[in-house]
Parts: sequence; C-alpha cells; structure tokens
Amino acid sequence: MAPSGSTRAVVVALLANLGIAITKFLAWLLTGASSLLAEAVHSVADTSNQALLLIGGRRATREPTPTHPFGYGRVRYLFAFIVAIILFTLGGLFALYEAWHKYNEIREGHPNELLESQWWWVPIVVLSAAMIMESYALRTAVKESNKVRGRANWIQFIRRAKSPELPVILLEDTGALLGLTFALIGVGLSLITGNAYWDVAGTAAIGVLLVIIAVVLVIEMSSLLVGEGASKEIVDKIAHALTADGQIDGIIHLRTLYLGPENLLVAAKIAITAAQPGDQIAAAIDGAEARVRAAVPEAQTIYLEPDLDRSVATA
Repeated sequence: MAPSGSTRAVVVALLANLGIAITKFLAWLLTGASSLLAEAVHSVADTSNQALLLIGGRRATREPTPTHPFGYGRVRYLFAFIVAIILFTLGGLFALYEAWHKYNEIREGHPNELLESQWWWVPIVVLSAAMIMESYALRTAVKESNKVRGRANWIQFIRRAKSPELPVILLEDTGALLGLTFALIGVGLSLITGNAYWDVAGTAAIGVLLVIIAVVLVIEMSSLLVGEGASKEIVDKIAHALTADGQIDGIIHLRTLYLGPENLLVAAKIAITAAQPGDQIAAAIDGAEARVRAAVPEAQTIYLEPDLDRSVATA
C-alpha cells in the first residue's frame, strides 16, 4: 500500500470530489451552465482517479511470484498513468467538446438556461463551496508532501518523486481549484454582462488546463514506468557506503533502478585484489550491503559482483 501520508491525501481528495461532483451536477441541472457541467465531469474524473490510486496501491503489495520475481511495486506507476489518461479524456477533452457545443448553441440563438433561470445564484454558491472543499483537500496534500519533499521546490518534487500518489493529487487539486476559478469567472461574467460566451470561455479554459496537467502526468508517469534510477545524491551515498570500510578497492560500475516507489535495485561490480581470500570477499560484500541499506533504506534489493579492476592492473 502507499505510505500512510499518501493514502490520507488520496482519501481526503476522493471524498471531497465525490461530494463536489454531486452538487455540481445538481447545479448544472438547475441552470444548464456549461462551466458547471465541465467541472462536474472533471470532479467525476478526479473521484475515479483517486479510487484508481487506492486500488493501485493495494495491488502493489502483492508478494513476488516466479513470473514477477521483483514484486508488483511498479503497478502504482501504471495506475497513475491510467489516471493521467482519464484526466486527459474525461476531463480535458470533454470540457473542450462542451465549450464547442455550447458555443454553437449560443451562435444559433438557442435559449440560454443560465441567463434565464430563476436559479442563477446556484452556480455561485456551489462553486464557492467547492473551492472551500478543494482548498482543504489541497491543504492536506501539501501538508503530507512537506513531510517528504525535503529541500526540493514544488516543481522538483513533482518531477523527482518516486511515489506517484502525492504528485498526482497535488496536480489534480491545484487543477481543480484553478478550474473552479475559471468556472466562477465565466459564470459570474455571464450573469453580470448577459453574455453567455463568458461561460463558454470558462469551460474552454478548464479544458485547456486539464489537458496540460494530464500531459505533465503522462510524461512523468511514463518515465517511471520505463524505469528511473536514483538521483545523483543517492548514488553518491551508495558509492560511499560501498567503499567506506576499505575492504573494497573501488567501484567498477554501479547501476540503480526503482522497482517500486520504496524498492530501489542496486547492482554494482566492485573491485577486489587478487590476493583476497574467498571468506574475506564474502564478509566485505555482506558489510557493504549492510552499509548501503543503512545509508539508503529504500535500497532493498542489492546485487554485488566482485571482480578485478583490470584498468588498474593494466596501468
């Protein structure tokens, strides 16, 4: 399962979006506001996405099998990638389609329900309430992210995080708040000016925003799915830990790969001298593995291959 902080942020966002989606749909039925329909579908997409993140976190805890000997940790990346696709299609593309559809209706002279409805005030109330709930969800995500992001700024955190849940929730909640702002501006200007094209503009802005967020998520999650190594800082820690006791002459090459957010594979060819007996080499490897795990707790899977450093011998 995802870390407790990530899970809490996902659950809070799911509950908030479920309630918001229901109220937005009710408000859309009363007023016919295009921005509200786009935001309602956006909330449905977010709710399903958070459910997918929870399912992915649970499925990732399955024990390794002969078919998947390194476990299922990267399933979390797969489900986060699916989240990005849903956000792109059900959120972004639907909002753009709705903006185009509403634009054509207005141009053809169809009656505008928002401007003619006695419930014109409902969208303002619903969108304002939704912004309060989304702000709480975003606050929770920020609070949990601050526990693990260290000195990284927000862009660095989203780009470098190996656990996908918090970056996804941060982007979704930020997008939700911006989308609500666009919807509130669009509906508000339509009511003030009597020009329904402002509602269309708000809907289109929501669609463009969600497409951009989805593309960012696709790029980041596809990189994790293909396989990312550890950062230079972590690689340096591993290299230092391997050679710290002087029993290993050096590192011939070192490779890392995240098998899951909390499982880093470390594979290294380490240099030894020809005179070292087998039991001394075995003890040196055991000590090196223990030091690496102490320095980098996520380095759960370690393979060390002893070899002679032929470049030194040749020199």
